[in-house]
Amino acid sequence: MKSDLFNGDNMAQQATVPGMTLQNAKSVKYAVNGEMHARQGSMIAFRGNLQFERKGQGIGGMLKRAVTGEGLPLMAVRGQGEAWFAHEAANCFIVDIEQGDALTVNGRNVLCFDATLSYEIKAVKGAGMTGGGLFNSVFTGYGKLAVICEGSPIVIPVTHQQPVFVDTDAVVGWSAHLSTSLHRSQSIGSMIRGGSGEAVQLKLEGEGFVIVRPSEATAQKAAQS
Repeated sequence: MKSDLFNGDNMAQQATVPGMTLQNAKSVKYAVNGEMHARQGSMIAFRGNLQFERKGQGIGGMLKRAVTGEGLPLMAVRGQGEAWFAHEAANCFIVDIEQGDALTVNGRNVLCFDATLSYEIKAVKGAGMTGGGLFNSVFTGYGKLAVICEGSPIVIPVTHQQPVFVDTDAVVGWSAHLSTSLHRSQSIGSMIRGGSGEAVQLKLEGEGFVIVRPSEATAQKAAQS
């Protein structure tokens, strides 16, 4: 049988080393030799001897998810084999986190990660309950983290001289040591007249970066995350 479908870019090759690699722009391949973690429902194929087990968030994490709709529903993948992960054909990116790094990521943008990474669901300081609660997952330790993004992400440097203001529905993640607060960019008079639809943003200050996607989360998308 002949077709462009079977060219080398589309064919899955046997893994030579354990761990995470990009299969293509829309999926991640993980050669499991022990344990790794992934968002529930993201596995699209596997081969080998693997077991998938739902991973709890603990009482605090479950409460935050119930109250805000945010969170990181996970599964543990254990054994030896290969698994492929994807979510709604979103673009996939692998981030190498080293000791001393700290990255905060919206739960809807996490695909999978090494078990050597630690994560904690934390409230975004200064954000209150606006923007769906703004509880993000903070990753520390060392290892690889696969992040997904609808469209091509924009990485914006943040400096002490130039803080960055981002839409809470478009933000993917940022350097966890940045200071955060809510910023109102619309006057009361403008809001009374109907507003611009861009009343409140998340303000990030310090030295680091913020990642945004070129679209806002719709109510339906946010509810499904």
